[in-house]
Amino acid sequence: MAKRKIRRQNTPKRKPTKKSTQKTNLMRAVAGLGVLIILIIIAGVLAHHLLLRKRPVEPVVKPRATKIPRFEIYPEKEVPPHKPIPKPVPGIPKELPKIAIIIDDIGYDKEIVEKFLGLDAIFTFSILPYSPFQKSIARSVHSKGFDVMLHLPMEPNEYPMVNPGPGALLTSMSPDQLINQLDRDLDSVPFIQGVNNHMGSKMTTVSTQLYQIFSVLKKRKLFFIDSRTTTETLCKPSAQLLQVPFAQKDVFLDHIQTPDFIRKQIHRLIHIANSHGEAIGIAHPHDVTYDVLRELLPELKKKAILVHASDVVHIAS
Repeated sequence: MAKRKIRRQNTPKRKPTKKSTQKTNLMRAVAGLGVLIILIIIAGVLAHHLLLRKRPVEPVVKPRATKIPRFEIYPEKEVPPHKPIPKPVPGIPKELPKIAIIIDDIGYDKEIVEKFLGLDAIFTFSILPYSPFQKSIARSVHSKGFDVMLHLPMEPNEYPMVNPGPGALLTSMSPDQLINQLDRDLDSVPFIQGVNNHMGSKMTTVSTQLYQIFSVLKKRKLFFIDSRTTTETLCKPSAQLLQVPFAQKDVFLDHIQTPDFIRKQIHRLIHIANSHGEAIGIAHPHDVTYDVLRELLPELKKKAILVHASDVVHIAS
């Protein structure tokens, strides 16, 4: 037994060959790389779960089309013309009267604006503040040389059941709130030369707040056109007091959206213009309105001169 032990102890160890050393080192490197990859994967999984805890995954929501606000509130009985209509005197030739047609409630449909701009006629475009296409439409209208107006939302009698939309001036506002909101509205649409009210059957009857509104318009050298959504409006005396260039709507052209009605309203607008030398019609961005205006443009041009809204405003005496 002792001899065997001595023999084993004295047995020389085999020296590792160069080839086996390289193989061992390669295996160690592969094993190390595998461990590193596993650690990276584990770290990534942990980081992902931590982020999910901080930011819960929200369900994918399909984008909705921009909601178009309600355009106007029309009274049950049509607001009568503010100008008396005398009977025409036969046989006396006179110059063609001026007619300004304002397209209200602009800002939510670029295509209909391009259609109106494509007609061989002058229109004025009144743009709602904070509407999705307000700036691009204002640039297009301005580049054509047409008037840009701000269609200023004001509180109607039906508020809050009917909301005039973003940027509305409300009778509950303090003087500072009212002026701050008005300044923001005026700054929101570029190239504006004037303002007309969107709704406003209540606000346009409160003289103290109208004085504040017209004082801002006076400083900014803007004109005002009263959409006359109520017979109780006090816009004219307010504009007169502050010497703001002013005019009033004579006819809503399309509050009933049928071709026959719109034709009748256009002829009524021509009649008022013939009686007083000028008139203002307000229309809206409806396809039927566009179709009838395109149809009646040759007749309109024979009986009146289509002008910008700025051409029919005056300092009230």
